This record gives sequence, structure tokens and C-alpha cells, in this order.
Amino acid sequence: MRIGRLMGSVVVALVVGVSSPALAADEPTVGAKAAYVIDSAGTVHLGKRETKRVPVASLVKIMTAYVVLREGSLSDTVTITSTDVKYAAKNGAATAGLRKGERFTTRDLLYALMLPSGADAANALARHYGPGKTAFVAKMNRAARELGLADTRYTNADGMPTPANGGYSTAVDQARLAQAALRSTAFTTVVGTRTHKVAKTAVHRAHTWRNLNKLLTRTDGVLGVKTGYTNAAGYCLLFAGERNGLQVVGVLLGDGNERRFSTAEKLLDYAGEQISLG
Repeated sequence: MRIGRLMGSVVVALVVGVSSPALAADEPTVGAKAAYVIDSAGTVHLGKRETKRVPVASLVKIMTAYVVLREGSLSDTVTITSTDVKYAAKNGAATAGLRKGERFTTRDLLYALMLPSGADAANALARHYGPGKTAFVAKMNRAARELGLADTRYTNADGMPTPANGGYSTAVDQARLAQAALRSTAFTTVVGTRTHKVAKTAVHRAHTWRNLNKLLTRTDGVLGVKTGYTNAAGYCLLFAGERNGLQVVGVLLGDGNERRFSTAEKLLDYAGEQISLG
């Protein structure tokens, strides 16, 4: 009789009171040549050739923005020169459509730099805050050393192929850079903006700059950060998002154009599931 009652209690417990432990999600397939995902608690959720030195295309502009925010004020005024415009046109780079003689605040030029990935804006900012591009690149490399990015070297402020493919970095170093840059409210605001409009004034035309980062429209909690592409680097994406109370930063280097966004979305969700499991 006691055994029967005990067995009945076990059955009831299984039906109404005991839940199965949550199962860990499978790690997403990553086609990028190099990848890395880490959260703000220091947990690494994925690594693939994460310490291999490779060109990172326009992800270089993250360091450009980082240095500009350290060197200047958002209210500074920068005048666009013919050199800035010709530099972008000559190299076939993405531009923000800036013209000689226009004057912008540094705040607006950061949007021009990070949303449409304007090489004209990068040239103008580097020239202004070096002063001169050579001095500015030296500041970029000094900042990299200060951040402990031992496998990172910059040769320009935009990641274009000349000279030396814009330098090199690793997925790990790029994630560390993003974590540092995202501590700046100004930086986070810029890279999380989908569209930035600048009204026509006496010193510049009207401009509308749209963010090339499609991840911003694909899933919730995305913070940014930056897209990139050159022949040598392939399609790159550095992304960040909030998941279960933590900041998740991920890097995809040498990926496919559309695939980088779908992979990043899966990796954010995967990291969020891992965080929830503790």
C-alpha cells in the first residue's frame, strides 16, 4: 500500500511539478574566415581563427572614431578640402558625398564616417586631428597599444587597400576595441543610428546618411557597430547587442555580404541563450 502511494506521488510530481533542464542550443555554423563572440562578463561564446592577423577593411574607422572622440570636441568645426573629396573618389571608396568648402561639426562628420562609411569624412577627420594623416595614424597605433591590441597595426584612417591593406588586426582585437569604444555614449549613439539627416545651412548642403549595418533592422537590442569590405578583407562585420542583461560583442571577418548579417543575428541569440543558462 505504501509503495503504491509512493509511486502515485512520483507520477504526480513528474506531471505537475518537475520540469526538464533547459537544453543548450547548438553553436551556429559560421562561414566567415575568422570570428569571435564575447560578452561583458568575459565569457567567450565562439572563436574561429580569432587571433589570425588579417585586413579588416572599414572596421578601421572604429579606431578613427575612437581617436577623434579622445582628441577633440563634438562641437569642433572641420572644413572639407578638395583633397578629402579627391582621396575618396580616386580610391573608389564609399563616400558621404561631401564637397570642397563645406563645414561640419565633428559630431556630424562622425555620422558621415560611421553610417555610409565615408572615406572623405575619414580623410577630413584624420587631417584635422593629426594634424595631418601621418600624425593621426600614429595616434591610432598608439591607442591600439594602450588598449593592449598587440596584433593590430594601422596604415590609414579608413581601411582602404593603400598602403598595405590598411594594416591588420584580429577578431579578438577588434572585439576589445569595440568594447572600449562602446563605453562612449557619443560613439554608441552614432553607431546605433539608422539614418542621420543634416539640414542645409549657410556652410553646407543638406545630407542624409544611412547606416549600412542591416543588423540594426533585423533584431532587437542591437547597438551597432560597423560594416566593412575590400577585396583583401572580404565582407566584415563588427556587431554588438544587449542579451539577458549583458553586452555581447561579435566579429565576423572574411564573410559573405548578406550572410554576415544573418550569422550575426544567430550569434547574438546563441550568446543570449548561453547567458540565460548560466
